[in-house]
Amino acid sequence: MSRIAEMRTELGGVHPLAAKKVKDHLEPYVQAFIENASFAVMASSDGDGNCDASPKGGTPGFVTVVNERTLLIPDFGGNRLFQSYENFESNPKVGFVFMIPGMDVTARVNGRVEIVEQAELNSRGIGVTVNNPDDNAVLVQGILLHIDEAYFHCPRSMQFADLWNNDTISANQARSIKSLLE
Repeated sequence: MSRIAEMRTELGGVHPLAAKKVKDHLEPYVQAFIENASFAVMASSDGDGNCDASPKGGTPGFVTVVNERTLLIPDFGGNRLFQSYENFESNPKVGFVFMIPGMDVTARVNGRVEIVEQAELNSRGIGVTVNNPDDNAVLVQGILLHIDEAYFHCPRSMQFADLWNNDTISANQARSIKSLLE
């Protein structure tokens, strides 16, 4: 018996509600969540399984819901390492976790990417939609995400972390990276 099978046997298997929540498309509430999300983490890996996780942010609505099976995610200028895009050259699969500040639930979306050039984004009326833009906040390219799975993820991890605690957020805003070692 595999380790996963052992764990499912020991812990009682997949909860029936959890098994039903994974869909091959965006249900209306998931669409609305993504349209209101200002932050996401994109996970990818290359053909050898080397992984990367990349934060993505913008004003709510920076990710466009094209239809129930497709998202359009713009890529704004960053560190120019393009690790995720290198991964896409050998493995088009990607996962996203979308977040709305203050809400404990997240939306998870997994699928396959298709790179969209800047000219196509411009023709679709997609532009830079970020708070606090800097000189590097330019539209570089984008991703059409063809959805394989989409669902809400339970709030437990956010609650365990007390992620949106205002006192902690206020205290951390005054900290520097250097203070982490002190």
